Amino acid sequence: MSRRHAAHLRRAAGAAMVAGLLATAAAQAQTLPGDFVFLRDIDPTILQDIRYASANNFVGRRLSGYDAPECVVKRRVGLALKTVQAELAKQNLSLKMFDCYRPARASRDMVAWAQNGRETPAERRYNPTLPKKDLFRLGYIAERSQHSTGAALDLTLVDLSAGNSAVFDPARTYADCTAPEAARAPEGSVDMGTGYDCSDVKSHTAARSITPEQRRWRNMLVAAMAKQGFVNYSKEWWHFSMPGAGGPAHDFPIRRGVR
Repeated sequence: MSRRHAAHLRRAAGAAMVAGLLATAAAQAQTLPGDFVFLRDIDPTILQDIRYASANNFVGRRLSGYDAPECVVKRRVGLALKTVQAELAKQNLSLKMFDCYRPARASRDMVAWAQNGRETPAERRYNPTLPKKDLFRLGYIAERSQHSTGAALDLTLVDLSAGNSAVFDPARTYADCTAPEAARAPEGSVDMGTGYDCSDVKSHTAARSITPEQRRWRNMLVAAMAKQGFVNYSKEWWHFSMPGAGGPAHDFPIRRGVR
């Protein structure tokens, strides 16, 4: 075999390997059904901290169906969020997404967790005064969630001029979600009076037990979202939905999309 022929074969083999890797990546990338979209494709400036794709949540582990930390929404919802973000940017603020589309299997995972008969101190941080078996009955968690339609969201505000470098440390013991901001788990956002997913009356949007500054932040978030047609859930300052934008519930897993 000539050197030229051997070099040609090596180049061909290398090209075949690259093509194979690209094909594998394409196969693993997600094509979303219907009019679902990746929020990053609508507005990459919106911050994301998809908590159920990590262990930093009330269950203490990644939930079923969250194979990647991606915010997936209906296109109409994503476009409305883009408008909200543009308005907030004028005040040096940003949205931060905690949860968007939720596979139905994740809700079933939550049900199984609530019924497992165990409750760890880390779990109690999220529901300090309520047994977890009562969270569904009291409306803090839903067996059939609007999130699975792509029209419901969990989010907060970030002050881009503030220090947001603190990160969650799984080895550290934090105070419960109703404690002062400095004592509870960090979220890199403004102080809304409780942490995210805090099942407590203090998380009710109109709770009286928060400070005037915390109330100001909540009111600002509700007003910014309402201007684009989003409705807040009264028991959770972080939860919003867009009436009419959903449809049937879905159960496809969340994977990384093509960039």
